[in-house]
Parts: sequence; structure tokens; C-alpha cells
Amino acid sequence: MNSHIPEKMLLTKGFGVHKERLASFEVALRDAGIASCNLVYVSSIIPPNCTLLPRERGLRLLRHGQVVFCVMSRIDTNEPNRLMAAAIGMALPQDRNLYGYLSEHKSYGETQKKARDYAEDLAASMLASTLGARFDVEDAWDTRRDI
Repeated sequence: MNSHIPEKMLLTKGFGVHKERLASFEVALRDAGIASCNLVYVSSIIPPNCTLLPRERGLRLLRHGQVVFCVMSRIDTNEPNRLMAAAIGMALPQDRNLYGYLSEHKSYGETQKKARDYAEDLAASMLASTLGARFDVEDAWDTRRDI
């Protein structure tokens, strides 16, 4: 039995502003509800049968100082009014006995919607390739979503 395979997950986001980058990251972690946890970045595999919890329910399960695995997309700037976006895409297979994907994307000069769509498309593409589906990377998101 491997205790390092997550059985539950949640999605959260945070936003922070401060003149110091580290302080703004702390504010963003507080906004996301995870500032009191020790975050360990992992790559982007969603384990089979991992349950996606509603944000508030998932946050209530966390304890101060707890080691929490996370997939994070983070971006910052010190330029006023700079357009930037960070997004996570998620793709889960219909057969929950298989693993899924999270993808991280960050960009400057791109709207949040465009970044979100790109991250979702990337996760769907990774999942589709794992399942052996052939697809054209230039094809529409709807085609890969159906796969």
C-alpha cells in the first residue's frame, strides 16, 4: 500500500498584490486557502479513482503544517497593468480506473479565458494521446473533448 497516492483533490485559486513578489505570493496562497500548508509540487497525473472535492470541503480537510501535493500554475510581474494569466486544465477519463491529467499554463499578454482554454486543451490532448486516440493538434477542442 502506497500512502503517497492521493485519494482526494480540490481545485483552488488565489490572487495577491504586494510590492514584494514573495509577499504577494503569500497573499495569493492565503486567498487560495492553502497558506498554512507545506506545498510540494508534483507533475500532473490525477490518480485513478481520485475524488474531486468541492473547494470548501477540501480546504476543511487540510491541517496547519500539513504536507500537501500540488500542481500549480504561478505567474507574477512588477509591471503595473501587465496582462497575465495562469491556468490549470484538467482531463479525466470516463473510466475512472485510469489516470487523468492536469496541465499548467502561464502567459503574458493573454486573457484568462484564452489561458484557461489552452490549459484545458493541453490536458485533453495529453489524455487523448495516453488513450491511443489519434488527433490533429490544430483540431478544435470539441473534437478532443469528445474523445
